[in-house]
Amino acid sequence: MRPEPPHRTRTIATSRLLSSSPATFSGYICLFTGEMLRGYLSEFKPLTVLHRARTAALLFFLFGFSYLILYRAIDTCQIRLPDYLVSSTDMFSSALSFNSLSDSDDTSLEAVLKAASMQDNTVILTTLNEAWADPNNSILDLFLTSFRLGYHTSRLLNHLVIITLDQKAFASCRRVHTHCFALTTEGVDFSQEAYFMTPDYLKMMWRRIDFLRSVLEMGYNFLFTDADVMWFRDPFPHFYPDADFQIACDHYSGNSTDVSSNIPNGGFNFVRSNIRSIDFYKYWYTSRELYPNMHDQDVLNKIKFDPILTDLNLNLRFLDTTYFGGFCEPSKDMEKVCTMHANCCVGLENKVHDLKIMLQDWKNFMALPSSMKSSSSPTWSPPKNCSLALRHHLGLSEDEAIS
Repeated sequence: MRPEPPHRTRTIATSRLLSSSPATFSGYICLFTGEMLRGYLSEFKPLTVLHRARTAALLFFLFGFSYLILYRAIDTCQIRLPDYLVSSTDMFSSALSFNSLSDSDDTSLEAVLKAASMQDNTVILTTLNEAWADPNNSILDLFLTSFRLGYHTSRLLNHLVIITLDQKAFASCRRVHTHCFALTTEGVDFSQEAYFMTPDYLKMMWRRIDFLRSVLEMGYNFLFTDADVMWFRDPFPHFYPDADFQIACDHYSGNSTDVSSNIPNGGFNFVRSNIRSIDFYKYWYTSRELYPNMHDQDVLNKIKFDPILTDLNLNLRFLDTTYFGGFCEPSKDMEKVCTMHANCCVGLENKVHDLKIMLQDWKNFMALPSSMKSSSSPTWSPPKNCSLALRHHLGLSEDEAIS
């Protein structure tokens, strides 16, 4: 048989190489690269500095090219790696995903806020940890359900950012909501239920105040709401247009400017971004050092009398419980109520139990004919577990009044 001409042999070899599978192709490339290196190195002689540089560059290029071909072959053919490598890779990817989103730098936070913001740069914010996201006893589910049951409130979910305090809460958020931001605090575990006034509870509250200050500094107005606040109507029409800082109350005196008698609750407040509100949040946060072992709400009750608020020219308003009620002081008019807060209550299970009753009250009200909604004067069911738990927490008997 007559041998093939050299050029014909090269053509056939090339054709076979190109038609082979990616994995086989990568093997040919690696073999080819190895042969080149072996031939090149067999002729290696003492070189000048310039020749050594060229040699290093060539080696780098050849190894890089071989790695690229091999990587693409693995990806295309879905070559299975050993299980121990796969699990390590998955763990790394998961950690990287969370860490990249848990980094509270302006860039990543800016992206989430921008996506959720209204036209006037206003966002709705809440915080969430693992305990409150527990699917078996979820405050988060009740919170989101209230938006969907409320009157024209479901659209507001487009502007809600859930600030998660641990990885499991972040994963829970991503399963049910669009706008999630992972905020971590080095050396502190916020995943478990933080009981009222415990050290972890205080750290969580003050971390929240510091974070909200950073949101203001980025130029965003925010409506902060605890996740145990149920939303039944759009609250924005009931905010004061000229106020810098307006906050809901455990007790409302009837006067929105009454600093002495109104008892504010930090679980629901609307703040406009400006130099006055930013300076106020800075002062509020640093005041924790003047009042150790007190949470943000009690410190606010202290500093609301400070002359510095007058110097800042801060316009502070307190919100009427007719529109923004809670277990402490329920709204008496279900035709006006915007939000109801599970305040004056301790214990996650107690909150969940009584909030479910509250949502059922709202469903019953919404099911009434329009004529009966005003004539029958429907009211909220009294909190059951929350009332008993609060009395126990305060050391009161069932007959003693809660002051």
